[in-house]
Amino acid sequence: MSQRRHALDDVSIPRLRRGVRLKHDTVREKWTLLGPERIFELDPIAVEIVKRIDGKRDLSAIVDELADIYNAGRDQIMADVQEFLGQLAERRAIETSPPSRVS
Repeated sequence: MSQRRHALDDVSIPRLRRGVRLKHDTVREKWTLLGPERIFELDPIAVEIVKRIDGKRDLSAIVDELADIYNAGRDQIMADVQEFLGQLAERRAIETSPPSRVS
């Protein structure tokens, strides 16, 4: 079976799929992304990315915020975020929509 690549660009607007949510496990002191019949443990940087996935902000806005927080190069952050979100999309944890266009 061929793997489908999920292309995310600056104007892609990621959102968690229905039934997927970010949850803090207070017993284990870990953040997880819970979905139907699946769970993903997140590292601290992944948590910061997922916290910004609100279905309103585009990828460019998310990357700009992270570049400011981590004082890192925007191009490197963009590549890392695109790779991470692509993996989540392949695992059906997120979906994207194009920006709304004003006519």
